[in-house]
Amino acid sequence: MKALVFTAPSVVELRTVDEPSPDVGEIILEVATAGICGSELHGVRTPGFRTPPLVMGHEFAGTTSDGRRVAVNPIISCGRCDLCARGRGQLCRDRALLGVHRPGGFAERVAVPRSALHDLPDGMSWTAAGLVEPVANAVHVWNLAGRPEGARVGVIGCGSIGLLCMRLARLWGASSIAVADTSERRREVARQEGADHAGPALDGEFDVIVDAVGLPVTHAASLARLAPGGTAVWIGLLSPESAFDATELVRTEKRVLGSFGYAGEEFAEAVEIAADWDPSWVDTFPLADGAAVFTGLMNGGAEPVKALLSPRSGR
Repeated sequence: MKALVFTAPSVVELRTVDEPSPDVGEIILEVATAGICGSELHGVRTPGFRTPPLVMGHEFAGTTSDGRRVAVNPIISCGRCDLCARGRGQLCRDRALLGVHRPGGFAERVAVPRSALHDLPDGMSWTAAGLVEPVANAVHVWNLAGRPEGARVGVIGCGSIGLLCMRLARLWGASSIAVADTSERRREVARQEGADHAGPALDGEFDVIVDAVGLPVTHAASLARLAPGGTAVWIGLLSPESAFDATELVRTEKRVLGSFGYAGEEFAEAVEIAADWDPSWVDTFPLADGAAVFTGLMNGGAEPVKALLSPRSGR
């Protein structure tokens, strides 16, 4: 079968690979759509825990052999530890991720645990299904922040995660939403999707700020623009470094929370949310074009804002 394979630093290639072989409790999924995540772009350019050769893709949906249309939760936890018992399987010390630690959805077919499958509502498009995993991340961000109704919300970074966090803030009653991004194209999409203000940097004071970039400058900005007693949620992963005044954090009782993944029930909620949203700002490309699309985004392209790959396109 065909698959997009991470083969070396900064290199992805369309290759013919072996068919997947399911283990006990697993099923073969015919992939319909798989999203390219910013963490994958960064992970290929500066390899770390993703080891080539690897079929990536942790944001995907498809059809099972018995005809079920499903989205796949890519987080595989042990199910036995203290964290799993408390419903925090995304933090399981022995977790693995499809597309990171084992083959993922950038392929025609993939083996997945049956327990990872979430049925899609009737009529849900494959484009919307390809957004379920990033929507689940946004659900988790706002659950961490307490879903503060009436909050003044700022979002740094208007990639898919930032845009989806912004849309959830609107859905759940934010009083105002401002976004920041260096790309005018992405700022325009944010305005179309409901942002009250969009600029290259946040201006003003906010009760909640989401950093969907993860650079020292955005970490610092998320705290500098935060109201006393406010909450910054960091979900971006571009750098391990931070540059902020820790004493100011103490004196103003600001909170910084890290956000990783989502709980199982948050993924299920994301399926229902994504089914009702208009994904017209998302572009789908044939898997055969995946190397060119991925490489263009990895090398700094701001468009498309969100790219999905489909093995079914272009056949």
